[in-house]
Amino acid sequence: MTLKGAFFAASALVSVSASALSAEVLTIATVNNGDMIRMQKLTDDFTAKTGHEVNWVTLEENVLRQRVTTDITTKGGAFDIMTIGMYETPIWAANGWLVPLDDLSADYDADDILPAMRGGLSHDGTLYAAPFYGESSMIMYRTDLFEAAGLEMPEAPTWDFVADAARKITDRENEIYGICLRGKAGWGENMAFLTATANSFGARWFDENWTPQFDSAAWEETLTFYLDLMNDAGPPGASTNGFNENLSLFQQGKCGMWIDATVAASFVTNPNDSTVADKVGFALAPDTGKGKRGNWLWAWALGIPAGTQKEDAAKEFIEWATSKAYIELVAANEGWANVPPGARTSLYQNETYLSEAPFAEMTLKSINSADPLNPTVDPVPYVGVQFVAIPEFAGFATDVGQEFSAALAGQQTAQQALAKAQALVVDAMEAAGY
Repeated sequence: MTLKGAFFAASALVSVSASALSAEVLTIATVNNGDMIRMQKLTDDFTAKTGHEVNWVTLEENVLRQRVTTDITTKGGAFDIMTIGMYETPIWAANGWLVPLDDLSADYDADDILPAMRGGLSHDGTLYAAPFYGESSMIMYRTDLFEAAGLEMPEAPTWDFVADAARKITDRENEIYGICLRGKAGWGENMAFLTATANSFGARWFDENWTPQFDSAAWEETLTFYLDLMNDAGPPGASTNGFNENLSLFQQGKCGMWIDATVAASFVTNPNDSTVADKVGFALAPDTGKGKRGNWLWAWALGIPAGTQKEDAAKEFIEWATSKAYIELVAANEGWANVPPGARTSLYQNETYLSEAPFAEMTLKSINSADPLNPTVDPVPYVGVQFVAIPEFAGFATDVGQEFSAALAGQQTAQQALAKAQALVVDAMEAAGY
């Protein structure tokens, strides 16, 4: 080999070595929802573009919340990226536990993130987690069952209409249950649904002086209504059903109605997964005429724990996974109806998406109708629609969720569950110094 040839060979070797040295292996904690699982299947695209590889830790929702909270509060360093939401992000950012995402590239176009999502994932005006998808909640219902029962779903129904319809379309002999609602205990499981529902009944977690309100008539009406409805028209074993369990029941044709995350719409209308894909309609979450609907506001988002040694690579992944280009990648592989919804304004200006996703308009209406700054009929001192944005909430709300789940399982009455909830939250708030 000539001296010149040897020089170029050595240069190439140095270049390859430098590239190999700059490549990272990112460990990402995420939830076992369909959109996240789809993202994992497409990760080769990220690796091909950046050289970085990904180690996925995929967990059930309640377990994920526990694991990432423990890791970040103890500075465990197990994860380079965490899947978190609107509850954790502002609180953790205020504590200095998250890396700010204020230097993402111009191509990423952070201004395109829907205002509701950007606001909920920011602290003091700075974005600290990027939304993989955003959601509210809405009614998904079987149009064939409604037609057979002579019912017509309004765009904006009341809870009384929903309850009446659920009882009419229930057919237990054929395993068709009029309504499927969350019963699994957890602050982000049954308490997300029940808190949003309670808002529409005029209930609230606290009054303006931070006094717990589970001894109020509005909470008794909320919980009694829910328990009676589920006993009359819900599936058996509902106290262990969360998002994924109810999704499976709906896809199997066993639910007449399901009130849950708008993100589920693409899964119940996908003919590859759902036996009732061509028989699904959508409506806003119900109300009781008090001015608040029973829908929430949430984003599953990607954040970087402060202290990671792989911050630059982690930001590259977040830009890839929450970008317009990623949406187009999913569309190319799965069709426009299956792209991650609710995160970007441009998606709802895309005529192809609007024509191929029959739920797009209702999703956006639901997101825009949720107001985390004014979530309840009567004034409250907290921010959050289906949660209270204080650090202590996750702990005591999970405890309350266990009491309400026990009531759904028939282990205690609504009144007993509410009395225990009141005592639990009073003790927790006194201990926290409120």
